Amino acid sequence: MKSKYQNGFFIFGLVVLIIMATQLDYREVWDGVQRAGYWFLAVVLLWAVLYVFNTSAWWIIIKSQEKGPHPDGTGGGRLPFSFLWLYKITVSGFALNYATPGGLMGGEPYRIMSLSPKIGTERATSSVLLYVMTHIFSHFWFWLISCVLYVCTEPLDVPMGLLIATVASICLLAIWFFLKGYKRGIAVSGMRILSHIPFVKRWASRFFDNHREQLATIDSQIAALHGQNPRTFFCAVLLELSCRIVSSLEIFFILLVILPSANFLQCILILAFTSLFANMLFFIPLQLGGREGGFLMSAGGLGMKASDGIFVALLVRLRELIWTAIGLLFIKFDKKHS
Repeated sequence: MKSKYQNGFFIFGLVVLIIMATQLDYREVWDGVQRAGYWFLAVVLLWAVLYVFNTSAWWIIIKSQEKGPHPDGTGGGRLPFSFLWLYKITVSGFALNYATPGGLMGGEPYRIMSLSPKIGTERATSSVLLYVMTHIFSHFWFWLISCVLYVCTEPLDVPMGLLIATVASICLLAIWFFLKGYKRGIAVSGMRILSHIPFVKRWASRFFDNHREQLATIDSQIAALHGQNPRTFFCAVLLELSCRIVSSLEIFFILLVILPSANFLQCILILAFTSLFANMLFFIPLQLGGREGGFLMSAGGLGMKASDGIFVALLVRLRELIWTAIGLLFIKFDKKHS
C-alpha cells in the first residue's frame, strides 16, 4: 500500500480514537480497572486470542484461492506473507471498523489495499468480501442459537416470546439470503443495487461498466468457496461462530468481579442481545451509547442490577479503545517495514 494511504488510515483512526477517549470519565474508568484487577488484564489478553480466530478464518479463505497465479507470475502454494502479518492487518482492520461510522467503510478498504500487492486486487477483494460475509453470517447464526438458548434457560412471557420469534425469523431470513449470496456471488448484484441509490449511483454505474469483468471474476471466486470448497466454507464459519461464543468470556470475567455466581450461559445471552442492539446502531463510531444501552437492557432482562450492566459496559469500552490503539500502531509499524 502506498505510504500516503497508510498515513491517511492512521491519522483518521487516531483522530476518531482521541475523540472517543475524551468521552470517558477517567475517574470512573480508573475505579473500574482497580476493582476488576487482574480480570481486566485477562479481558485484554483474551482479545489477542480472539483475533487469532478471525485471522485463521481469513487465512483459510485466502488459502482456498491458491490455485490462481500471484501477481509476480508464480503459481499457488505458499502464501507470499506470514500469518503474523495477516494478524496485524486483521487487528488494524477491526480497529478502523470500530472507529468508522458504518463499520465496513474503514477496515475493509484497508485490508484490500494492504493485501492487493501480495496476491492481486481481484483475489484480495474477493477474499475480503468472503471474510466479511462469513463474519456477518456467523453473527446471524450466533443470534439464532442465542434465541434457542434463551427459550431453553430463561422464563418466557408473551412480549419476550414475540421478540424472540421476531429475531429468530429475521436471522433465518438473513441466513437464507447469505447462502444465496455465497452460491451466486455478491459483487455484481451489490454494484447493481448501489447504481440505484442516490448520491452514489453515478459512481457505482461508472465503476460497474469499467470493471464488469473483474466483478464477475470476484463473484466466481466467492461461489467457488461455497460450491467447490465446502470444508473451507464450514471451517471459516465455525471459526467465526466459535469466536462469538468464546468472546462471551469477556463478560464472564468482568461479572466474576461483582457476581461470583456468574453464569456463562447468561453471558452468551448478554453478548447476543448487546451485539444485536449495537449493530442496529451501526452508523455510530465505536457504537457509542448503543453498546452501553444494550448492556443495561440485557442485564436488566436477566435480573441483574443496572450498576452491573454499567460496570461491564465501561470495561468493555476501555478494552475496545486499547485494541483500537494497538490496531492503529500496527498500521504505523507496517508502514515502517513496507
